Amino acid sequence: MFRLYCTCALLVCFAAATAAQQPAASAPSTPTSYRVFMRGTLIGREDVTVQRNAGGLTIVSQGRLAAPLNVAIKKAEFKYKPDGSPELFTFEGNTNNSDVTVRTAFTDTTAVTQGTQGGKPINVTHSVTSGVVLLPSGIFSAYAALAQRLVGVAPKTRLRAYVLPEAEIGVLVTAITAEQIQVGTSLLKVRRYDLTFGTTAGDLAVSVVAGEDGSLVRVGIPSQGLDVVREDVASPTARTQVYSNPTDEPVIIPVAGFNLGATLTRPKAGAASRLPAVILLSGSGGDRDGFAFGVPIIGQLAGALADAGFLIVRYDKRGFGQSGGRAESATIGDYADDARAVVRWLLERKDVDPKRIALVGHGEGAWVALLTAAREKRVAAAAFIEAASSSGADLALDQQQYELDHLGLKPDERDKKIALQKQIQTAVITGKGWEGISANERKATDTPWLQSFLTFDPAKVIHDVRQPMLIVHGALDKEVPVAHADRLADLARKQSDSKSVEMVIVRGVNHLLMPAVTGELAEYPELTDRTVSKDVSGAIGAWLTKTFAAIK
Repeated sequence: MFRLYCTCALLVCFAAATAAQQPAASAPSTPTSYRVFMRGTLIGREDVTVQRNAGGLTIVSQGRLAAPLNVAIKKAEFKYKPDGSPELFTFEGNTNNSDVTVRTAFTDTTAVTQGTQGGKPINVTHSVTSGVVLLPSGIFSAYAALAQRLVGVAPKTRLRAYVLPEAEIGVLVTAITAEQIQVGTSLLKVRRYDLTFGTTAGDLAVSVVAGEDGSLVRVGIPSQGLDVVREDVASPTARTQVYSNPTDEPVIIPVAGFNLGATLTRPKAGAASRLPAVILLSGSGGDRDGFAFGVPIIGQLAGALADAGFLIVRYDKRGFGQSGGRAESATIGDYADDARAVVRWLLERKDVDPKRIALVGHGEGAWVALLTAAREKRVAAAAFIEAASSSGADLALDQQQYELDHLGLKPDERDKKIALQKQIQTAVITGKGWEGISANERKATDTPWLQSFLTFDPAKVIHDVRQPMLIVHGALDKEVPVAHADRLADLARKQSDSKSVEMVIVRGVNHLLMPAVTGELAEYPELTDRTVSKDVSGAIGAWLTKTFAAIK
């Protein structure tokens, strides 16, 4: 996908859900450690103790989070009654260099918060729905209660949450997926809950991964690059098996200085000894399956293209999953170098036809495929799915415009957000003009990846592409509108040395390659058919077959 930080989005927002099936009583536990990452960088940890008994649920934590969260937790404690309703929250610590002491007591419909922050008194009273879960900003141990509450809920369930001490919001369970996490050679069965939080700034996607017993494993807010991961699962030897095909095979691919964790998907038995190969490149996420909004886009494409007779390889991006390297310093150029390493690895395999290796990229991965094809002439063909034709800077502003159109802001508020977004982008590109931009916003945006994204322009790369090209686009794509496909095809035909440029527009398909009605982002959670359209995979498979057949 093509998604990035915009100033109209929240930096961090936390919320949760109402009571559901209650897990059985547990004995006192030893603390469980969680690592907190912001855009791939470790910024802190929390040690969390969870105990359930006849008196209810108690969660206690301590820890420290560096910028941009800046929270030191001496002690945070949550108490819930046996029926799941909140009873008491206490906090002692420091936020943004200001000492904070807070106590929130609950009746069935009222939350009363008292305390001090920086020597100033806090006294707030809110009406709340009975049974809400508490998730104060920057205290991730609170998600342990949410994980237990989610046991037994069904997709499309609507819940309530209290973002203490600010407001109560709605939460929608958009999807529930059974997964396995591989830690070394052991497998942990978990469930991934995809949630949509109804914040004042618009809908926010949050994922919670929990064990079958409701124990918290992971929390993710993709739009903010935030991940909270249980320590054993954060190990380089661990990866989430989000999606698998019957002929998947785990492999390790060496690159300069580290390895890429990858998966080969083979055609069914009876295939030729020398197979045409396809490298799949995912969008803005880091995992090899291209998991987005409950859809393993790349994993499903791998299975469909393998069934069409191709050997498929997909891999975790550097710094993610089982791949080494540093995600925080990676650029689009670095990702292209990694893809070239995968090409070299395939060329050395006896089961691969070295003359028939193709690249297929989705979203941001399409740009990586474009740049890789321009640099690596041993690639025989390249397909670009939902690819943007404008520069990254222009695309970011267009996407912000799209989001602002759905927020209903006043004209002056809208103009301020657009002006700030332009200022940040200019500062990221030039290194100048950071005056008036907060340290947290700069830390979140002044990164090598964002600079490479904003400055990337397909028009400056496509003239070096000589291979046959296929451009595939969903007619209902709202993240990268279908007009981008027409412009990219025009650029390819006029500026490249390719002798074959084809374009396929797939009707009724959105940016996730799913059948859709409107294509709007708000529609994603409501779609019942959560599989990649056969019209998309069929078009790519047919084009690859025809293109490879013409190679002598």
